[in-house]
Amino acid sequence: MVRVKPFAAIRPPKDIVTEVAAPPYDVLNSEEAKAMAGEKSLLHITKPEIDFDPILPDHDERVYAKAVENFKAFKQKGWLVQDPTEYYYVYAQRMGDRTQYGLVLCAHTDDYATGKIKKHELTRKDKEDDRMVHVKIQNANIEPVFFAFRDNAALKEIVDAKIKEAPEYDFIDENGFGHTFWVIDDTQTVRRITEIFTTQVEAFYVADGHHRTAAAARVGAEKKALNPYHTGDEEYNFFMAVCFPESELKIIDYNRVVKDLNGLAKEEFLSALEKDFTVKAEGAEIYHPTALHNFSMYLDGTWYSLTAKDGRYDDNDPIGVLDVTILSNLVLDGILGIKDLRTSDRIDFVGGIRGLGELKKRVDSGEMKVAFALYPVSMEQLINIADSGNIMPPKTTWFEPKLRSGLAIHSLD
Repeated sequence: MVRVKPFAAIRPPKDIVTEVAAPPYDVLNSEEAKAMAGEKSLLHITKPEIDFDPILPDHDERVYAKAVENFKAFKQKGWLVQDPTEYYYVYAQRMGDRTQYGLVLCAHTDDYATGKIKKHELTRKDKEDDRMVHVKIQNANIEPVFFAFRDNAALKEIVDAKIKEAPEYDFIDENGFGHTFWVIDDTQTVRRITEIFTTQVEAFYVADGHHRTAAAARVGAEKKALNPYHTGDEEYNFFMAVCFPESELKIIDYNRVVKDLNGLAKEEFLSALEKDFTVKAEGAEIYHPTALHNFSMYLDGTWYSLTAKDGRYDDNDPIGVLDVTILSNLVLDGILGIKDLRTSDRIDFVGGIRGLGELKKRVDSGEMKVAFALYPVSMEQLINIADSGNIMPPKTTWFEPKLRSGLAIHSLD
């Protein structure tokens, strides 16, 4: 079972939460962050390069120093205040008619090392190193990671009772997404949550934040090696996560746009597709994939339905059944000659939150030649892949809404 603990969050006073809370560090580029950031915005801590004119590279030593300076200043000015004792927190996100309720807690780095915190993506060392620097210089998890876990009736009962109370924070962000936050400060309930996780929840699944999770584990291991009196209970063994029951999460499609047809004429390309797909022209109106193994393609002003033929995939293989695998093997590699999705400059990826109109726009502009939209991966597929120890292809899952940064910070002291 997983190991969790409550923590004394560092967080903004209620009356300035909308000024402090900000999008995650990797959602905005530096110019966008500079334009958005007000005086109290957490972006001055997560993207401190915006405090320089001109904007400095985010790996500049002066930027790291500015991050530390700003975090200290926010606490001194009372824009971030630490809770008096350890609590759990409930964080609800609303997107349209769907709301998901997560528990904000601290997970243990040992669970990552032993595989109880399960991943479905590969990480890159350079990105892990960058996240490690940020944790170490602040001695804190400034932003949470995003975990899922198997539905648990006892935890749902606790959350359902809590959300009937008045929230600590409740606001709508610039994208129209709602964010609501409650503090679980009842000692008995706090103990009960710890007990349920440590006796009933077998695993966490990383939904978003693979690099931050890996970095937290490395920081914990490094501090452990430097402490001859290490017990495993020190605060540096824990890192902040928002954990949602699987049934409340929805994965959004992650689509592809390609710059060229690998030297093929349009008719040659369509003919090549017919070997493995049933190809049907759908006209000028946007066509959405209707089921697993059905794809949408936009080419030369026309939308097409592509349905993979029988025998072109293996529904018993957790990776082979994925539409990203089918598209990559049969089209991107097999026809278009794109071998490595991580390094090729001929392909780009578009989160489904932007809509299929974005795919049309990028093709119509001449920037891209063809676009593919995929049916979204399910949470059950993600969990099956993680449980089997497999890794998803690059750019497979997109979760929305993103966790708002600044609602809680975890100090490693």
